[in-house]
Amino acid sequence: MKPSSTLESDALEGVAVERDVMIAMRDGTKLATDIYRPAGNPGPFPVLLERTPYGKLETNKADRSAADPVPKSKPEVAAMFARAGYAYVLQDCRGRFKSEGVFTKYLDEGPDGVDTVQWLRAQSWCNGSIGTLGLSYCAHVQTAMASFTPPGLKAMFLDCGGFSSAYHSGIRQGGAFELKQLTWAIKHARLSPETAADPKRKAALDAIDVAHWLRVNPWRKGHSPLAAAPEYEDYILEQWSKECFSDFWRQNGLYAAGDYAKLAQIPTVHMSGWYDPYARTAIENYSGVVAINSSAAKLILGPWTHGQRSVSYAGDVDFGPAAVLDGNVAADYMALRLAWFDEHLRGSRMPTPLRRPVKVFVMGGGSGRRTSTGRMDHGGRWRDEAAWPLPGTMMTPFFMDDHGGLSRQSPTAASSVEWTHDPKNPVPTIGGAVTSASPWMEAGAYDQREVATKLLTVVPGRALADRNDVVSFQTAPLTKDIEVTGSISANLWVSSSARDTDVTIKLMDVYPPNEDYPAGYVMNLTHGILRLRFRESFERPVPMVPGEVYEVTITGFPTSNVFAKGHRIRVDVAGSNFPHFDVNPNTFAPAGEQSAPVVARNEIHLAPATPSHIVLPVIPSERL
Repeated sequence: MKPSSTLESDALEGVAVERDVMIAMRDGTKLATDIYRPAGNPGPFPVLLERTPYGKLETNKADRSAADPVPKSKPEVAAMFARAGYAYVLQDCRGRFKSEGVFTKYLDEGPDGVDTVQWLRAQSWCNGSIGTLGLSYCAHVQTAMASFTPPGLKAMFLDCGGFSSAYHSGIRQGGAFELKQLTWAIKHARLSPETAADPKRKAALDAIDVAHWLRVNPWRKGHSPLAAAPEYEDYILEQWSKECFSDFWRQNGLYAAGDYAKLAQIPTVHMSGWYDPYARTAIENYSGVVAINSSAAKLILGPWTHGQRSVSYAGDVDFGPAAVLDGNVAADYMALRLAWFDEHLRGSRMPTPLRRPVKVFVMGGGSGRRTSTGRMDHGGRWRDEAAWPLPGTMMTPFFMDDHGGLSRQSPTAASSVEWTHDPKNPVPTIGGAVTSASPWMEAGAYDQREVATKLLTVVPGRALADRNDVVSFQTAPLTKDIEVTGSISANLWVSSSARDTDVTIKLMDVYPPNEDYPAGYVMNLTHGILRLRFRESFERPVPMVPGEVYEVTITGFPTSNVFAKGHRIRVDVAGSNFPHFDVNPNTFAPAGEQSAPVVARNEIHLAPATPSHIVLPVIPSERL
């Protein structure tokens, strides 16, 4: 092999590169693959495989360190591993960049990964031991392949991905559709090989008004922004319209939870962030695997947005120097992965940075003042644990009352609180666990106030709690610190004037006023949503009877936060969270079928027989 002439630089010194090796899949489709290995050494080597839809020569903004904030290209990362003694293999996924075939998001990745591993093990420079790694989609492809337990797969590093169940988290949540799938499809249809080869298709995709199309529900065949890219339109319409949890969602690539017995055979790091869409996936995959093989996995959860493990902030909030991976979890991201694969592919006896199974960042404890970079100082610290949920966790109910209170006292009299959901005027998404949708929505923690947007008509600076379609419940100022670490849920008794509606929840840490934030600061932590047609099951939708009261459970995303003395714990309830999720027209029309939206008048019931409450995973005070 000869060093690449197109990428020859100091970054590739000592590395031999073979470019665009076309590896045949079982159906004859050939996938473009680049191979990096130590120069002048025939091997054999352990192999690291990264399969990507984002271009094997491109740069991901997450491939950086705190010491060097300029992201490295994929070839530069590959060369670093090659100089460490690995053969590093980068492959364009089917139908992407230089690979042949038609791209269908998620569903071809398992078999294509298996065929690639089989080809790698037949090469003279491969010693038979293979590890996989990658962020986001490049994590999804790993669990898809691992479900087939290909011979030679010895270890994985899943960073922000690897669907436990894409229906429940990643494509849909609580029956609602995550609109990041739409913005992702538009962006990557524009970057597809077919678009590069077709000027008319490119012009049509470049002319898309994304803000307009995010408000259109539903998209239909030929009447969508992806009409010029039918392969992208087809999979989006399929995912959006398949609203029930069916065999479609149990397919390989979408449902790792169906194969935990197989995944438990492969040592894996599951890493994500509290403001990442795959925090729930990481926890569910970790928990599912260790229930079968207690030594098979590690779990890392930081205060990060998608892949941004080397910065101390998420959105408008800073968590302090301890928040970054670098110097706190390991020397840096490269060192962490290298130590993991050295242990499992080479049998290294060097101590791994992950000495305990679970490492989580507990947010909170900061001053609440504005930092020199203009963000709110929230602070936090790392916690090393033996298990998830954290030992001693107490699932604690906090009851709602009709004065907007939230307390441990269950209701003693009947009351209720009402709100409306107008599909034409949804509640805006302000931060949270999102990705792939900037500038339409940004990930992270923010003061929960409306900001100017091209997507919605809002009142800039207005608190979300002041909208007439949001109801808030909060504790009195706390008399002591309370740590909440784990997954939240809400048990609500609700009724509606409509046959269907959504109920959303959001957990927040309310700061008291200070000189920098005279009105205080309401910081979002986590969220949940349920489309009420699925209150009985996700397999079979059932309409509501207007006015009838139903008990429902809303499963929220996980978080970890210390609510400091003097702060308040707050929960907001609404009927929408847009554009994080598609907007329910309140008609019970099947997803993908057009209907005239109606305004829903919704009610939470608060009585001894209907004690609506949120359940928080409280950590005992002696462990703070």
